[in-house]
Amino acid sequence: MGAEPALRVQPAGLEALAANRSLLQSRFWGEFRRQLGWEPHAFACALEDLSFALLVLVRPLPLRQRLAYVPHGPEVPEPLQDSGRFLTALAAALRPHLAGCLFLRYDLPWESRREGRRPVWPAAELRKAPMDIQPPDTVILDLGYEEESLLAVMKAKTRYNIGLAAKKGVRVEEGSAADLPAWYELYRETARRDRITLHSFEYYRRQFELARSSAGSDSAGAAGQEPGCHPELKLLLARHEGDLLAGVIIALHGHAATYLYGASSDAKRNLMPAYALQWEAIRLARRRGCLTYDLFGIPPSPDPAHPMHGLYRFKTGFGGRVVNHPGCWDVPYRRAGYTAYAVAERARAWYFRRFRKALS
Repeated sequence: MGAEPALRVQPAGLEALAANRSLLQSRFWGEFRRQLGWEPHAFACALEDLSFALLVLVRPLPLRQRLAYVPHGPEVPEPLQDSGRFLTALAAALRPHLAGCLFLRYDLPWESRREGRRPVWPAAELRKAPMDIQPPDTVILDLGYEEESLLAVMKAKTRYNIGLAAKKGVRVEEGSAADLPAWYELYRETARRDRITLHSFEYYRRQFELARSSAGSDSAGAAGQEPGCHPELKLLLARHEGDLLAGVIIALHGHAATYLYGASSDAKRNLMPAYALQWEAIRLARRRGCLTYDLFGIPPSPDPAHPMHGLYRFKTGFGGRVVNHPGCWDVPYRRAGYTAYAVAERARAWYFRRFRKALS
């Protein structure tokens, strides 16, 4: 029996990520996370005729330990012949370049082969992470149709609410970095109402500043961007008679648009500004040459008992396809240290999701 093909991993500069499709596997994301204290590492990887670039983010832990995280990667076709074995081999090949890391965490971009809970791979080295980082379930719209066709596949209530917002005089406009403070105040209001955690204002300001400065160095035009260009971040604001009612931030990266953050006021919710914003975001993405629009995050199933069932109904109302990802999977490098970290992370997740919300 012949030896298995070797998986080759070579450190590279962040420019090696230029062809990656995912925003979270882009040079922009690596540079942004560097500003927040992470170390971005890019690798050129190859296995037989399969080659891909990989962004790995590393951050420190207590006691001089570190963790390594692969957001929405690797960008390779799935299912591979043995996905679990491939991920384990890739983690082993990366290990010499990730000194001091307790484990490598994959936030996988592949689609699960079944609805609901995540798959299980027959590889002892792979363990389901105690918590997911990015939302594993989402709705993705195909923008390769005329606007009339996009409206036609929406649920009737969604189309009605889009029309209602327009009829009542809700207007959507594109904001600038100068509008971020006002948007952030809405976001704080949203976080209090929905009992969600949020980043500091500086987090969003830095995103916009980096996207703006990076866009100036890109040679490609804004329309019809090719994958690898730095993303455009767009702030869309919904107003009525001078009142700021809601706002969303979307990213346009290559041929994909992603809804990142949304905020809304308690005032005039009956005017349906959230529907007006999403429809304008879809139209903008289509005009910019994007082929897909990712609504980025829903509950795993249409369970009416789920505390975020309303979000599921809202996002699926725009049509599109429900996509379930496997979520986060870990490959431990140091088993004892990883076990202790996983116990602590599980307790932290319980505190934020259960105990802290109960006290809110």
